[in-house]
Amino acid sequence: MRSIWKGAISFGLVTIPVKLYSATEQKDVSFHQVHRKDGGRIRYKRVCTQDGEEVPYSDIAKGYELAGGEMVVLTDEDFEDLPLSSSRRIDVLQFAPVEQIDPIYFAKSYYLEPDAQGAKPYVLLRNALESSGQVAVVKVALRQRESLATLRVRDGVFVLETMLWPDEIRVPDFPFLEEDIEVRPQELKMAESLITTMESDFDPSEYHDTYREALQQVIEAKVAGKEVIPAQEEEEAKPAVDLMAALRASVEAAKREREGSSAKPKKASGKAKDSKEKEPKEEEKAPAKRKTRKSA
Repeated sequence: MRSIWKGAISFGLVTIPVKLYSATEQKDVSFHQVHRKDGGRIRYKRVCTQDGEEVPYSDIAKGYELAGGEMVVLTDEDFEDLPLSSSRRIDVLQFAPVEQIDPIYFAKSYYLEPDAQGAKPYVLLRNALESSGQVAVVKVALRQRESLATLRVRDGVFVLETMLWPDEIRVPDFPFLEEDIEVRPQELKMAESLITTMESDFDPSEYHDTYREALQQVIEAKVAGKEVIPAQEEEEAKPAVDLMAALRASVEAAKREREGSSAKPKKASGKAKDSKEKEPKEEEKAPAKRKTRKSA
């Protein structure tokens, strides 16, 4: 991995120099826009809408459009004067229980690696935070944007989770929330039964991106000059007419699926196999009894 930022964790009077790495990566299949006829790459030019001339990148500035359509142009100097007090620092603001932070706030995850001289205070803070069962709420500036974030421990490493600001979370305003929708007790009980039936420990390795795998197969088939066989489309589920019947059927289907996955065939041990082979057949165990006729 390659570090994308260098700074320091500021914890009271303790400073811990660290490097920042992206903790995740997208596995999407990327494409280029090409000319359908000959496969040539499509290039875009930066053209000014005022004079129609192509503009070099060095002459491009950031503009903020006002409600009336007027444009306010900002220069690099304007951004340099902004008060990014936490630049190059991860300032610890407080410590809080992780359950108090709604996951909707989390935006992106990063790993933090200590510099050589910061290894000991890094491990000290890591161990103290891990034993406390809490997360550190911090403030950090990345790519000219100040963010709230949390520090937590995963596999012995600090994970920095950048967060959205409260005013960036949309309020769910949907008409059904104002409706008085009645749910019968037996329907609720059946839904809870379905949840219980489908309950299991989460193992992320059990899931994979089927769409990306199918797309990769299409690309490989194209490269090999083979015929591309389209995947069979699943029938679109329609809304249940009888909710109770649909819940009951779902519970039964979930039970069958769980029973099927738990019933794994057991391999016979070597001893059992040998004993089976040596075991005499039923007709070899005892001589057949002969019928005798009584003399008249």
